[in-house]
Amino acid sequence: MTELLKLGVLISGGGSNLQSIIDHIESGELPANVSIVISNTPHAFGLTRAKKHGIACAVLNHSDFSSREDFDRELIRLLKNAGVDLVVLAGFMRILTGEFLRAFDEKIINIHPALLPAFPGTHVQQKALDYGVKFSGCTVHFVDEGVDTGPIIIQAVVPVIPGDTAETLAARILVEEHKIYPRAIKYFAEGRIEKKGRVVRIKDEINPEGTAIHNPSLDK
Repeated sequence: MTELLKLGVLISGGGSNLQSIIDHIESGELPANVSIVISNTPHAFGLTRAKKHGIACAVLNHSDFSSREDFDRELIRLLKNAGVDLVVLAGFMRILTGEFLRAFDEKIINIHPALLPAFPGTHVQQKALDYGVKFSGCTVHFVDEGVDTGPIIIQAVVPVIPGDTAETLAARILVEEHKIYPRAIKYFAEGRIEKKGRVVRIKDEINPEGTAIHNPSLDK
């Protein structure tokens, strides 16, 4: 029997993507286990979600550390002790140091609520609306030393609807996040990810349906 992929999930808030990952594991769709959930904020609701499923949790309050490097060293220690194979950032609002990235080289992924490379950083739904884009979405990517600049694994496209607010757009994007993040982890668990430079290919991937989508629609 193949050993399940051990995940270390890092959170800072509500943990809805963590919940989606847990749900996909418990349904048998995702061949992985969450070995540990770590939050840098003591009262993150994601910790409550994890505890309900019997998952080991730890709080590593960044304000207790004198430097970012000291924080990351303790984070590395906790993840290594848990035997983590893949580090999953699920709303983790910290920029990781080079030391952390080297400790888990090409084994750290993140989800971002925009179609990278457009709109990295924070408050991205409002930025997308202010720019007037017709499509937004979400991206799962490997983490590198930049901010939301790592190689892209999978994306989902969400149309912007007239009258959208940052909140309504974010809610529709979140639905897609809950679909593509577990899928990206599954690709990793199955050894299907092939990376050459910035370009990621998925072994035996299914080509997207159709040729294009349009907003506004070309249909009368």
